[in-house]
Amino acid sequence: MLVLVAPGQGAQTPGFLTEWLDLPGVRGALEAWSDAAGLDLIRYGTEADAEEIRDTAVAQPLLVAAGLASASLLFDDPAELPQKVGAVAGHSVGEITAASLAGVFPHEEALRLVRTRGLGMAEAAAVTETGMAALLGGDPAVTVPHLEKLGLTPANINGAGQIVAAGTKEQLAALEADKPEGVRKVVALKVAGAFHTHHMAPAVDTLAKAAEALAPGDPKVTYVSNKDGRAVAGGAEVLERLVGQVANPVRWDLCMETFKALGVTALIELCPGGTLTGLAKRALPGVKTLALKSPADLDAARELIAEAPTPAADAAGA
Repeated sequence: MLVLVAPGQGAQTPGFLTEWLDLPGVRGALEAWSDAAGLDLIRYGTEADAEEIRDTAVAQPLLVAAGLASASLLFDDPAELPQKVGAVAGHSVGEITAASLAGVFPHEEALRLVRTRGLGMAEAAAVTETGMAALLGGDPAVTVPHLEKLGLTPANINGAGQIVAAGTKEQLAALEADKPEGVRKVVALKVAGAFHTHHMAPAVDTLAKAAEALAPGDPKVTYVSNKDGRAVAGGAEVLERLVGQVANPVRWDLCMETFKALGVTALIELCPGGTLTGLAKRALPGVKTLALKSPADLDAARELIAEAPTPAADAAGA
């Protein structure tokens, strides 16, 4: 079974969309999505520097647009996606990409929603100086209580020996000086706030108001949620979870456990890929992985899709 995943904030790099613009349909789609988001996605994806695209209000729409654009190039017809893909998921803001690919809402609505999400989270982040840091190695049973003792939130439990802590700059400094037993390294992340913590509570209210205008459809392909790794079948519940997830931890470890339970054999990470395939290589041994980092990766991705059995055939075989 093939799983399609979308990366979250921090995956973007300056100029990462430049090579994609000459591919069929990409420029036109980005122009339409720029109008929907009220943001020049082409400029930010090709000309903006690292500081500009670090801005949460910019980074989030940019990542969703990149994921949707790269996914569109994998199939001759969008209707093929639910025929060939067994499940979709996204890490943090990548959940909006995954939901739109699953048919919960159209791509233009996804860009409007993510722009609201980014602005709301940027505004919440401006209240207190906060940040995030990745902890490499260690045992979650030891690491999580240690973080809580320091007042930090385990905001991303990513599996494969990685937890991301979030909190104030003072709390993160205390973590640097007092690492949990077994943690090899603490790496500060280039993000603008303590996402997926109580610091983001104001953004939940902002996003909830925006969500009221949407009429979500049920996913046409299995959608795996960050909240608890559960597959969610109802569009209204997907949207409700997207709203609440802004201020709650990402359980990517549980998402990968669900992929395993579903019988995943291959995983493709949409542009700008790399982070989630890295985690999958460690947590899902034996699963073929491919990251869409540039258009040069498209042929290999299409071959992987062609090899995948249809989800229906997979279920019948089981």
